Amino acid sequence: MGIKRVMLPASEVDLTAVKYIPENIQAPHLTGFWFKFFLNLAEVPGIGSLIMNHLKNDNKFDEKLKYTVIPECPMFKPEFPPQEPEPAVVSIEEDAKPEDRVELALKCLPEYDPASNWSGDTTASFRYWKIRDYAYAYRSKFTTPSMVAERFISAIEEFNNKNPTAPLLISFDPDEVRKQAAASTQRFEQGNPLSILDGIFMAIKDDIDCYSHPSKGATAWMHEVREVKKDAVSVSRLRSCGAILVGKANMHELGLGTTGNNANYGTTRNPHDPDRYTGGSSSGPAAIVASGLCSAALGTDGGGSVRIPSSLCGVVGLKSTYGRTDMTGSLCDDGTVAIIGPIATTVEDTILVYAAILGSSPADRISLRPSLPCVPNFSSQESLQSVESLRLGKYTEWFNDVFSTDISDKCGNVLSRLSEKHGCETVEIVIPELHEMRLAHVVSIGSEALCALNPDCYDGKGERLTYDTRTNLALFRSFTAADYVAAQRLRRRLMYFHMEIFKRVDIIVTPTTGMTAPIIPPGALKVGETNLQVTGNLMRFIITANLLGLPAVTVPVGYDKQGLPIGIQLIGRPWCEASILRLAAAIEETCAEPKKKPLQYYDILKGN
Repeated sequence: MGIKRVMLPASEVDLTAVKYIPENIQAPHLTGFWFKFFLNLAEVPGIGSLIMNHLKNDNKFDEKLKYTVIPECPMFKPEFPPQEPEPAVVSIEEDAKPEDRVELALKCLPEYDPASNWSGDTTASFRYWKIRDYAYAYRSKFTTPSMVAERFISAIEEFNNKNPTAPLLISFDPDEVRKQAAASTQRFEQGNPLSILDGIFMAIKDDIDCYSHPSKGATAWMHEVREVKKDAVSVSRLRSCGAILVGKANMHELGLGTTGNNANYGTTRNPHDPDRYTGGSSSGPAAIVASGLCSAALGTDGGGSVRIPSSLCGVVGLKSTYGRTDMTGSLCDDGTVAIIGPIATTVEDTILVYAAILGSSPADRISLRPSLPCVPNFSSQESLQSVESLRLGKYTEWFNDVFSTDISDKCGNVLSRLSEKHGCETVEIVIPELHEMRLAHVVSIGSEALCALNPDCYDGKGERLTYDTRTNLALFRSFTAADYVAAQRLRRRLMYFHMEIFKRVDIIVTPTTGMTAPIIPPGALKVGETNLQVTGNLMRFIITANLLGLPAVTVPVGYDKQGLPIGIQLIGRPWCEASILRLAAAIEETCAEPKKKPLQYYDILKGN
C-alpha cells in the first residue's frame, strides 16, 4: 500500500526549500534475444501488468500520481496568460500568403553579401550554404535548381545503396524531384521566383503528409490504413513558396523514441560519426540537413523530437508555442504536446521557414487566443538593445546535471560571453517538481499516442510494430484514467511555477541534451533496443516546452572532446518565438565555436 502525500497549492510552495534530485531511471537496457524475451513477457496478460507495475513502482509513478493529493484542477491542454509585447519585432499576419510572410521575414534579416561568400576563400573555416546563397546562385545563373537536383539525387541513391542500410529518406521519387526543380528553374529563367524559398530543397518527416508520398510514421503498415490525399497545411505553405519537397524523411517509428533507431527501414546515422545515433524522433530531417543535402526540413516535436536530433547533429531546431502552427495533416494532429517545427543549418534559415509555416488552426485560434506571430527585426536599432536587456534564467544544479561536463562547460561559456559581449544578466532560478514534470509528460504523450493507435493495434497491426514501440505501448497501457487526470493537474501546477519564473526572467537557458550522440549498439540495428537511461539523458531538459507548450530553440555552440556537437536550449514565454530566435542569432554570431565539417557532407550547390 502507498502512503498518502498531500501537495501544498503551487502558490504556497517555498522555493528556498526545493532541493534538486538528479534523475535516476530504473529500467533494464535490452537488445537482441533478451529484448525479444522481455517483450514477449510484457505482452502476456497478467505477467505484463506485473512487470510494468514493477517498473512504475521503481520509478515512483504511483507515489507521485496515485497516492498524491494534487490541489490544482486539471489543465488538459496548455493555457497561457496574456503576455507583454516583444520588443524590436515585426508582426506577421497569420492569414497573409506564406510567400508574403517569408518576404517580410527576409526584410528583417541582417545585411548579408552572398557574392563575397560565393567567390570567397575556399580554405576558410567550414560553413553551411544559407538559403540566401542558393537564391543568389540561382538569380546569378551560376547554377539552377535542376542542376542541384541531379546532385541531390545522386547523393540519395548513394545512401540507399549503403550496407547496412541507413536511409535519410524512406519515400523518395527522383522524377518528382526533377519535376519540381524544372518548374523552379523555369521561374528563375523568367525572373519570377515565388519567394526566397523557391528552389530550396526540403525534406518532410514521415509523420507529416506530403502528397503524393504515403505517411507511414516509419511503420510497416500505417499507409495501409491511412491514405494521403493532400499536403499537410504546413507542407502546402512551403509548396506555395516554391520549396522543392524531396520526400519523406526517416524517423523513430511513430515518434516514440529519442535515438532514431528504426528496424523497419534502417537507422539513420549521425553525419558527424556514423557509429552514433542522430537522436530522434526526427532523425532523417536532422541528418539530411546536417549533411548539406537540404537547407531545411520539417519535423514534429512532442518530446524533443526536433530539438534532440538537431542538437546531436549540430544544426538549429525550433519548437514553437503549442498551437502556433496548424497540425492538420500530421499523424500527431490530435495531441496536446506536439508541434510541427523547422530544422535548418542557421538561425536565419529557421526564421524563413518558420515564417512560411506559421499560422494557428481555426480551432486553436478560438481556444488558445494566440498573440500575433512575430519575427525579430535585426535591421532595427532597437534589436541590439533588446538583446542587452535580456534576463536569462539558469537553474545551476539542473544545468550541470549532464553525462559529460563538456556540455555544461560549453553552455556555461555561452552565458559568460553573452554577459561580456551583450550585457545579458544571468539570474539564478529554481524549478520545482522536475520529476513530476517528467511523469506528467510521459503519461500525457503516452496516453494520447495509445488512444490514437488502439483501433489499429486491436485490429492486428500492433504485432507489426518494432519491439521498442511495442514495449512503450505496453507501458502506456498500464496508465489509468486517474493517472491521466493527475498528470493534467500537475500540468496546471507546473505552468504556475513557470509563469512565476517568467516574471523574473525573459528566457530559461539549459543545455539541449544531457549527453552528446550515443553509440549505436551493433545488436540494436536489427531489432532495436530499449535504453531508458539514454532516453533520460537525451530528454532531461526537453520536456518543459512540450508539457507546458512553451517555445524553445536549440542552437549549436561547439563540440565535446570526441568532436560531437553540443547544443544550447532557449525556452521562452508563450508566443515569444521572436525573443528566443533573436538570442539564438546572437549566440550563433558571437558565442559559438567555429563549425566542423561533418564526416558525411555534400556540397550540392557548387558540387565540390
